[in-house]
Amino acid sequence: MIRKLFAAGIALATLAAAPVTLAADKIRIATEGAYAPFNMVDSDGNLIGFDVDIANALCEQMEVECEIVAQDWDGIIPGLRARKYDAIIASMSITEERLRVVDFSEKYYSNVLAFVAGKDKNLDVSKKGLNGLVVGAQRATIAGQMLEDKYSDVVTVKLYDTQDNAYLDLASGRLDALLSDKFPAYDWLRTDDGQGFEFKGEDLDINDEIGIAVRKGDDLKDDFSAAIKAIVANGKYEEINKKYFPFSIY
Repeated sequence: MIRKLFAAGIALATLAAAPVTLAADKIRIATEGAYAPFNMVDSDGNLIGFDVDIANALCEQMEVECEIVAQDWDGIIPGLRARKYDAIIASMSITEERLRVVDFSEKYYSNVLAFVAGKDKNLDVSKKGLNGLVVGAQRATIAGQMLEDKYSDVVTVKLYDTQDNAYLDLASGRLDALLSDKFPAYDWLRTDDGQGFEFKGEDLDINDEIGIAVRKGDDLKDDFSAAIKAIVANGKYEEINKKYFPFSIY
């Protein structure tokens, strides 16, 4: 992502499994809650998704109690820096810009970008083929940045506060195409709304790694990195991966 935190006040508690040195007995983790299948809110108001399952697995591995809370995307890094919570597990890409204000753990998955458009469109996703079209992406994401930096001279760029709103405009015909992280788009294509759409062209591999953000200088960075390695080695990561995708995203 890249991303991508919505219904405030929603929280989950979990117990955890291998001791680490932490400043507090419980850590608070923020996610978005609006970025399926990585983080979303179920019909009972609970946070669920790949990011949430990974967060719970890491807390179990570290033998710490965690509270997972929802926070809208635009305010998620400011909230971390203001000490509203201790870490962000919300499909956030590790970028040079973000590294100036936060630290990141090792990656817990890798991301590529892809264009999505209607199956009835014979769409060439080169700059020449996209010329004159309206193309959307979520704001403050790698996809949104790429649209603005590399395509805004030939397309009309529309940016959205959530990925769900971008999907809505694509489905309603207000967008000709969408540039998105591939894995959440893969999930949307399997929904009723996504049935008439498909990926177009080749994946855009931008060497995008997704990590856990913590405040500058916080030892939690190393604790989370060690726990990520542990759940990859013991098979827990693969178990969670298979719940959401028929292919590895690590």
